Amino acid sequence: METTGNRTLGDSGIEVSALGFGCWAIGGEWAAADGQPLGWGAVDDEESVRAVRRALDLGVTFFDTADAYGAGHSERVLARALGKRRADVVVATKWGNTVDEERRLLTGSDDSPAYARRALTASLRRLDTDWIDLYQLHLSDADPRRAAELRDTCEEFVREGLIRAYAWSTDDPARAEVFAAGEHCAAVQHRLNVLQDAPELLALCERFGLASVNRSPLAMGLLTGRRPAGRALAAGDIRSAPPSWLEGFTEGGGADPEWLARVDALKEILTSGGRTLAQGALAWLWARSPRTVPIPGFRSVAQAEENAGAIAKGPLTAAQSAEVDGVLGR
Repeated sequence: METTGNRTLGDSGIEVSALGFGCWAIGGEWAAADGQPLGWGAVDDEESVRAVRRALDLGVTFFDTADAYGAGHSERVLARALGKRRADVVVATKWGNTVDEERRLLTGSDDSPAYARRALTASLRRLDTDWIDLYQLHLSDADPRRAAELRDTCEEFVREGLIRAYAWSTDDPARAEVFAAGEHCAAVQHRLNVLQDAPELLALCERFGLASVNRSPLAMGLLTGRRPAGRALAAGDIRSAPPSWLEGFTEGGGADPEWLARVDALKEILTSGGRTLAQGALAWLWARSPRTVPIPGFRSVAQAEENAGAIAKGPLTAAQSAEVDGVLGR
């Protein structure tokens, strides 16, 4: 069976493990001003630290966070977990949202170049580091003209040695292309999983030589096999009161039965070769493009071990990928 090798973030020369870890969940609980939960519920920081360190031991070298996750808490936990191993890994974070760290609230957004510098300074402090490897705009629908200014600001950060490369976290190919025009743009972060393909963004990554950093690679947990229909989620979990952009979950806080039926239809293919369902979903992403770097979330050592275990099992075969498309009618 083919083992998945390392991948490079665009033309930056920054090499990462083919699997990254997303650090949204380990930020813990935080919310919008109206009470909408924005985290994944309560977490145990000690377990989060152990999980990050276990991932490192298993060969994961890429960690993606954001200044908004847990209103800064995710960055602090990641910094603590990495400790003296900071130089051994690639750290990505994001900016654009404004938060109240003390109250753990999202307070708004700021797309000004001046705020980008303030946000970067704050992230460097929380992450206890002198540089960010990949700095990403977190405002998916920012005005493209303003984004061009922010791209130029990121180029200044590169020249100053504060960041090595940058990206935009957006599902809009036209917006992604604005950042792609920059010399040190290395990636696009976008949603991609076996249930939600993104051919236009993958084509853009191919055209501009960028990495495709994949958020929601496990469809917010639907592709783990641990989310039965109708089972309510704990308060404080964003999926318990899903915002309009969060597909696959009902207003009552349970998994959408139609989505689960599609997962069930794919189960036999994805669990081939001794894979768990989650490992099969990651294997599909690696087969989808040589540029993909999925970043599943985690909250425990067990989840870290399961996700990292997908690396050795490698991508699906071309025949298996075609079979997936057939099941989903693509």
